[in-house]
Amino acid sequence: VGNDLVNHCVNDIAVCGAEPLYFLDYMAVGKIDPNVAEKIVEGFARGCRENNCALIGGETAEMPGIYTEGEYDMSGTIVGVVEKDRVINGSRITRGDKLIGFKSSGLHTNGYSLARKILFPKYSPNDYIAELNNSIGDELLAIHRSYLELIRLLADKDLVTGLSHITGGGITGNTMRIIPKPLELKINWNAWEVPAIFKFIQKTGSVTDEEMRNVFNMGIGLIAIVPVNKLDKALEVASNLGETAIIMGEVV
Repeated sequence: VGNDLVNHCVNDIAVCGAEPLYFLDYMAVGKIDPNVAEKIVEGFARGCRENNCALIGGETAEMPGIYTEGEYDMSGTIVGVVEKDRVINGSRITRGDKLIGFKSSGLHTNGYSLARKILFPKYSPNDYIAELNNSIGDELLAIHRSYLELIRLLADKDLVTGLSHITGGGITGNTMRIIPKPLELKINWNAWEVPAIFKFIQKTGSVTDEEMRNVFNMGIGLIAIVPVNKLDKALEVASNLGETAIIMGEVV
């Protein structure tokens, strides 16, 4: 979960074109469990190393009476830098630009309240589910991946007019934030195979397509908005990194 938090923060600033510089963590508990704290900090450190970002400090607070035994709460603060004339903010997005989706590694860090409500009355985290080829716990705990290297290459080659990190609010909710009015998104929801974990949650909880798309990333963790004349080059950059790029819609 420490690694998740770092990567989520890194992605949030990388989509603006920023390079991460340093990260600070905050953890609050009722009573410190040294084993749990050590594992979380290991995750912070691993995430920072992988993103070439310094872990420069943090705060740990013991607050019995606020948190019950076994509970902890954490947040992260990241600082990065980008030259003002290289900020990616969506202002150059125009009609006809294509949406390229890049796969998520799972739920990332959003939708767990709904997933728990649906899954854990019926299953335990250790239950092996054949259609997932995994236990529920391991599937839900897949680390939120970092897109920093991919974003860096696309931005350095000036191939994108906008980037969207798909978190709470799903694909449409996050991407519409950077689309200039009166433009809209036209998404082909059949352009990719939705990962099994999302299908399993939807089937188990009888969740509508609309709610699933509002809550979860549905297998797409990052969207790059690319002018048509730069589409082939962007696909080539992604392919060279071993990424599966999915042309999943356009700006209309």
